[in-house]
Amino acid sequence: MSWFRKKNQRIESVPVDERRVNTAGIFVKCLECDAALYKRELEESFQVCPHCGYHFRLDARTRLAMLYDEGNYEELDAEVISTDPLEFTDTKPYKQRLEQARRSTGLPEAVLNARGHIGGHLVLMSAMDFSFLGGSMGSAVGEKITRVIERAIRERGAVIIVSQSGGARMQEGTLSLMQMAKIAAALALLGEARLPFISVLTDPTTGGVTASFAMLGDINIGEPKALIGFAGPRVIEQTIKQKLPKDFQRAEFLLDHGMLDAVIDRREMREFIIKALKFMVNPAVQFQPLKPHLPGSNGDGTMPELQTEAQNSKTKIQS
Repeated sequence: MSWFRKKNQRIESVPVDERRVNTAGIFVKCLECDAALYKRELEESFQVCPHCGYHFRLDARTRLAMLYDEGNYEELDAEVISTDPLEFTDTKPYKQRLEQARRSTGLPEAVLNARGHIGGHLVLMSAMDFSFLGGSMGSAVGEKITRVIERAIRERGAVIIVSQSGGARMQEGTLSLMQMAKIAAALALLGEARLPFISVLTDPTTGGVTASFAMLGDINIGEPKALIGFAGPRVIEQTIKQKLPKDFQRAEFLLDHGMLDAVIDRREMREFIIKALKFMVNPAVQFQPLKPHLPGSNGDGTMPELQTEAQNSKTKIQS
């Protein structure tokens, strides 16, 4: 039979380069279970591994689109950006670092402000992004978060702050540390206005951010296995010369010790926040303007007894 006869022509092999399939940018390796994840599938699950539930870090714009109704929101305060008040230089000038961060991330700052609706409720949100200089809190970040809170007070909206930061920005020195008190003071006014503040802590939330507004929420929510603390575990171990407990400073550890109210999977975060807003927001309550003086004062910020004492002193000096 002719079909069993061996042909004289040799079978040509396929070149090695043509046999290779280029998978660059198609698959992502899970950092927890080492599974090869299809990138599109990972994006559809909000950057959560479908096998082990590992939460990859999420950028600020994706976070906003994930939480707001139908992904629609209005970006606010994009013009507020960092400058170089101290003319700081380490291995490179601070101005150069800012320019590189803006080019590589496409973000104006380490936080994005937005206005929109979640479950029909008006929500003003600040979402931090670790890819911009480690999500560090500089003067512009503090100003943008404060503006969100003040706008929420004027418009009677809820506030959500998504933290993802390494702490205060060292290139701005004391000016960055002042943002801790500035934001905390604004949140105190928000509380007096009887408006809710939901704090979402993601991986990582450390330093001055944890030590200020991130832990001041009416509800503090953490993502699974998020690193949350002030100093890092390695720094603490080197300081106290002791071995730390397993999963120390992880979200689940903080939940067990009363520092978080809930640890919620990112895929369920929006529904949890909607339920929280339904419980916390009372649309029947009318906004009462905050009085600029303390109870028992004259209305101009002075106390009656102090004013009388000052007048008596002034009379004695004149006589």
